[in-house]
Amino acid sequence: MSIPLFNSIASWLLKKRYHQIELFLKYPEEVQEEVLLNLLEFAEDTEMGRHYDFDSIHDYKTYKERLPVASYEEIEPNIERTRRGEQNLFWPTTIKLFAKSSGTTNAKSKFIPVSSEALEDCHYKCGKDLLCLYLNNNENSQLFTGKSLRLGGSKELYEDNGSFFGDLSAILIDNMPLWAEFSSTPSNKVSLMSEWETKLGAIIKESVQENVTSLAGVPSWMLVLLNNVLQETGKEHLFEVWENLEVYFHGGVSFSPYKEQYKSLLPRKNFRYYEIYNASEGFFAIQDRNNAEDLLLMLDYGIFYEFIPMDIYGTEQQDCIPLTGCGVRKELRHRDYYKFRFMAIQDRGHRSFYLKEPI
Repeated sequence: MSIPLFNSIASWLLKKRYHQIELFLKYPEEVQEEVLLNLLEFAEDTEMGRHYDFDSIHDYKTYKERLPVASYEEIEPNIERTRRGEQNLFWPTTIKLFAKSSGTTNAKSKFIPVSSEALEDCHYKCGKDLLCLYLNNNENSQLFTGKSLRLGGSKELYEDNGSFFGDLSAILIDNMPLWAEFSSTPSNKVSLMSEWETKLGAIIKESVQENVTSLAGVPSWMLVLLNNVLQETGKEHLFEVWENLEVYFHGGVSFSPYKEQYKSLLPRKNFRYYEIYNASEGFFAIQDRNNAEDLLLMLDYGIFYEFIPMDIYGTEQQDCIPLTGCGVRKELRHRDYYKFRFMAIQDRGHRSFYLKEPI
């Protein structure tokens, strides 16, 4: 298949998803209620599902009354049991992948279970949606005439139990579908190298020969890579290396401290920057408009959202509310029981919800 034809077909397929996104923009509460009930039904025969009798929960009120909010430390024993080979504790399908996260509550690393459903229906779905929204906003994009330069982490084998842990980015790269691997550089072998200096050189060697049309990775590490590309090639800016480069998809840390440095490396006014908000626990939000400073909260990724008002967070009056109660500053939580950064949430019409910059 020729590259222009592949570009046209890929663009058409991705844009079809936009109509589904418009649906949850219009009916956010109904979509979230469906997500909750589907999760409960799917997990009703797990150890956790039997303990809390998921089968008899048919509305949010019952769910909220029956299931307490818990910290990672409180469910860590069950996660360790899963890492050592036990299954069907809180999810019915086999879990062998764990995203290692530094967390925010203490210095101890956290190991977040990653199911096949989380990969397909959350992380990879969000990757496709990111492309969908970008292409919808940029009709003349030639994104798929080239490849995406990605920058990820590494993975390790955990003891002898056949389970793996590593950076979320490494897990995603190691399990990505063929279409994504076909359109990416460097190769999986290079992407998953653990020694940074060796990896850096290998990425540059493979990628400078490619027609790179997009960049994807954490701003701090990507900046190191791009500066090394210029040093190795002797070029003044990145368009002399990859003339068709058109967008940088970034997340993980605030982009503000790096923005001016990227502008000097990528000196074109029409070059695009698209932000995502992903974490080891899930993929949550995407920039859905050119030059936007807020992110669209994605509501149909198998994640049910609850919120705790900041003025009662950590007090005896602490109480969760669903998406319908949003409108003031809150701490974002979801019922996988993991704590997230502070966000401000606002209603932007069509009853859809956006995340502002972390505060």
